[in-house]
Amino acid sequence: MQPETRWRFFTDQVMGGVSTGGVTFAQEDGLNFARMTGRVSTANRGGFIQMQLDLVGPPPEDTTGVRLMVRGNDQRYFVHLRTGGTLLPWQYYQAGFEVSESWTEVRLPLVAFTASGALLRSVPKPGSLSSVAVVAYGRDHDARIDVREVGFY
Repeated sequence: MQPETRWRFFTDQVMGGVSTGGVTFAQEDGLNFARMTGRVSTANRGGFIQMQLDLVGPPPEDTTGVRLMVRGNDQRYFVHLRTGGTLLPWQYYQAGFEVSESWTEVRLPLVAFTASGALLRSVPKPGSLSSVAVVAYGRDHDARIDVREVGFY
């Protein structure tokens, strides 16, 4: 399904930051996954790297959360959701999660996502979701996260 054509990678360099990284796509034991690696730096008012997937269509209205299959370097990462109401680049809904060296299922209820600003509704509406991003964010650190699945429940 050519995930490399569906995922976009970008860093805080789009706004003057100095974080670096990239995304590669691999297969291990018959499982396909995306690996995001990089160095997150808060220098120059930066502090993120991310891989973002634009949704072909919104999930069903009865969706209550985001589901991931992930592993990584024992760090905290985030999911950012964008909707039809997140018009500005710095607008999103965010929820954090931890990863370990083993593949782990992460379930993030929509009510656990925090809006990045007061102008957004408190909980994103499933029918308005337009993208999902996996983000290394907010502190100086080395990032390495593998993402095998992204879905909704």
